[in-house]
Amino acid sequence: MQRDSDAYLAKKQFFNTLLTVYGRKPVLEALQQPGVEVYRLHLAQSNKRGGIIDEILAEAEKRNAEVAYHDRAALSRISKNAKQDQGVAVDLICQKFTTATDYLTRPSSGSCNLLALDGITNPQNLGMIIRSACAGNIDGIILPEKGCAQIDPLVIKASAGTVFRAPILRTTEPLARTLNKFRDSQYSVVGLSSHAKQTLQAYSGERTVFVLGNETDGVSSATQNECNHWLKIPMNNQVESLNVAVTAALIAFR
Repeated sequence: MQRDSDAYLAKKQFFNTLLTVYGRKPVLEALQQPGVEVYRLHLAQSNKRGGIIDEILAEAEKRNAEVAYHDRAALSRISKNAKQDQGVAVDLICQKFTTATDYLTRPSSGSCNLLALDGITNPQNLGMIIRSACAGNIDGIILPEKGCAQIDPLVIKASAGTVFRAPILRTTEPLARTLNKFRDSQYSVVGLSSHAKQTLQAYSGERTVFVLGNETDGVSSATQNECNHWLKIPMNNQVESLNVAVTAALIAFR
């Protein structure tokens, strides 16, 4: 029974690392990324050989990737975007992808800085947040399945390809519920407010989840209730706020 349980957990953790990219050009660009691991290439049976399809197949062959052929309906179920998949999708293995729940089960020590995305709907902002987090001192990005932009070709482009090696922590739960679990695990959940007394620069918490709110409405009321600390970024010249991706960069490199 223990072996069966271990095998199930290993399989579950493996599939948590998968990222499906769709569309002919995005798939080709993903396959050309150095260091990207390919699990399986999916092609619609209706695709005609030649041009970019042959390039995609050549790249997949270089990586010894399995190639699966489907009818268009099955391919659409894999890509989850029938209008834009162009009959092509690929499953990539992103080793730093996991779920927020699995992340909390891992033993940890020392400082840990996470970003939690609360209603970030602009794909370009999401991509730039991922790029800054990957380059800076961020250990994970909590990305809810609902209410936020998801990783698609626009996000991949805005991230300059860093999404494939970024520490993404996916969650199917409402963000507030996920943050509550982090609080129970002795993390400080920090929101940003111009009314806060302490500045971001002066903050030195050890285990922290920084919450980034929606581009227009900021942090939602449900998420505000989970914040047990608030910080401000001092502004000059009567500037009221910063773009959320800029804020992420300041946190990542503070």
